Amino acid sequence: MTVTDVGEFGLIDRVTARLAQGESCLLGPGDDGAVVAAPDRRVVASTDVLVEGRHFRRDWSAARDVGHRAAAANLADIAAMGATPTALLVALCMPAELDPAWAEELADGLGAEAALVGASVVGGDMSASPTLTIAVTALGDLAGRPPVVRSGARPGDVVALAGRTGWAAAGYTVLSRGFRTPRLLVEAFRRPEVPYAAGPAAAAAGATAMIDVSDGLLADLGHVATASGVAIDLRREAFEVPRQMRDAAQALGVDPYTWILAGGEDHALAATFPGDAALPDGWQPVGRVAAGAGVTVDGGGYDGPRGWDHFRRTAE
Repeated sequence: MTVTDVGEFGLIDRVTARLAQGESCLLGPGDDGAVVAAPDRRVVASTDVLVEGRHFRRDWSAARDVGHRAAAANLADIAAMGATPTALLVALCMPAELDPAWAEELADGLGAEAALVGASVVGGDMSASPTLTIAVTALGDLAGRPPVVRSGARPGDVVALAGRTGWAAAGYTVLSRGFRTPRLLVEAFRRPEVPYAAGPAAAAAGATAMIDVSDGLLADLGHVATASGVAIDLRREAFEVPRQMRDAAQALGVDPYTWILAGGEDHALAATFPGDAALPDGWQPVGRVAAGAGVTVDGGGYDGPRGWDHFRRTAE
């Protein structure tokens, strides 16, 4: 069976029947638009896209895994603004010969990841396309707080990290070399573990700037440094190399700090806090903000890759 056999509206019915709706959803799929509660009277919005062959491969990840990744990439952006995610809108463009079961399992992954934060998949669109593409828009609520933006870091601030970095990049390297183990690293690539609650917690604790680490810690902190007009220096010793990552790096001939400092898609959160602030649970100090420009490691330049550029094949 293919999506052509089921038809657009038949597939929509099959997919939406699998999606539970949370408290923020006042009107879900089925009308021209959904209705989502916005108690704060402001809505944080972010969108991201996953393209087969560029962001995922069906021989590497099951449809449910891709759903988790697609949702996580957007939900993490909402958390990085200090907000709580409330809803997702999903556009799915797919080849006509795709098995409808793949789309249904994708919806399961999207719904399960959204449920982790009490959000819902409230609507979207479907279309035929030669390239399997998933575009997701996430909405979120600030709960009365100002958004935490990239431009607020100041000299003297502490740079802190919530979540892990390097795991997804290590899993990608393992898969790209034709292996399927270590399983912990491969699973980290397939389904990131995002510290969603750390975003609102950082906002409540007075974070001055924050960002989702999707393209690599050095690259993404570079955005904070540029937006804030400051320099950021990271301490290499602040990053522990887990045993599984160290062993895989040795076997593959890779410096594990390349994964940790330049690897993306774990969707950790990086933030800056006033120097005298108490960091919330789950946040670890990894560096300092100073006057100047750019991002350095241990006070000097870093000559390895700095992160992912979507218009190039490799990190730079």
